[in-house]
Amino acid sequence: MSFDERSYGMSDGMTGGPAAISLRDLDAGYGRSLVVRDAHLTIPTGAFAAVIGPSGAGKTTLLKAIVGQVPHQHGEVEVFGQRVRPGRPPHGVGYVAQVEGIDWSFPMSVADVVMLGRVGRIGRRPWPSRADRRAVAVTLDRLGIGHLAGRHIRDLSGGQQNRTFLARALVGNPRLLLLDEPTANLDPRTRDDLLRALVDLNRTGVTVVMTTHEVNAVACRAPLVVCVNGGIVAAGHPAATLTEPVLAATFEAPMRVLHDPVTGERVISDAAGHWDAAWRADREPAFPVPSRGTAGTGYPDTGDGPFAPNDHYPAIDPAWHVTDGSRETVAR
Repeated sequence: MSFDERSYGMSDGMTGGPAAISLRDLDAGYGRSLVVRDAHLTIPTGAFAAVIGPSGAGKTTLLKAIVGQVPHQHGEVEVFGQRVRPGRPPHGVGYVAQVEGIDWSFPMSVADVVMLGRVGRIGRRPWPSRADRRAVAVTLDRLGIGHLAGRHIRDLSGGQQNRTFLARALVGNPRLLLLDEPTANLDPRTRDDLLRALVDLNRTGVTVVMTTHEVNAVACRAPLVVCVNGGIVAAGHPAATLTEPVLAATFEAPMRVLHDPVTGERVISDAAGHWDAAWRADREPAFPVPSRGTAGTGYPDTGDGPFAPNDHYPAIDPAWHVTDGSRETVAR
């Protein structure tokens, strides 16, 4: 099974009743600074949504506003029809923050971390019940990390850490799961394994909303995409939201929408060419360019003379070089 819109869709697990998330005229921020302005958004119950946008665009603030963690906000936030107020997290919501913000020195095992997700159910009891411990074990096994229950969280790989904090959110049986950059710093296989776990969870009826910087690997394959840049730029199916005008407004840079000639899948490309511009002929080299026959460079004295002015490379034989704005293969 692959992670794409053919594996699941918003119709899978969709139910009636109020929307999972409803934002109206939402302004949210910290201190005197607003990060999100005039946001309007509806995410149906049972949906799987990918939230994209540049760094600092308000993606994390949007998730925090939904769980009541933003101190200053104006407008309305509803989760399953219930009003959310700052400082009062809504019921039935699991939130997985970015792993980078975790204090890995805190002496806790994987099972201890996941048990924190049962605090609301433990109540005044001084210790977890057998049912709580069973729920933790079942959740860890469900995510394929049951064998790590006694391991310290700092000794886990990135993928194992992500699954641990996902387990903490799931052990409380949420109806809505919010994840902030859950695939960050994961290799492609680990990322896809985690996404498959989220797809399986979504198929059980849990609404999943995740922020991501991975437009091609994640957003292009999600059935619902939310574009954010200080507010909601667009929301809907990738065919409607991942267009060049919408992407340019979201990332404030020219973008191109291509299609893989083999698979036909949508591919997003940065058309601004900032990296390629560093190699163009109208820029000065960032470092001296030696002649091919210069001693110590490793180049034989072929009589070709120095590199051309647009060959801005260190003293290694490049795999390709730029000529008149196009890439040409250089025979080794």
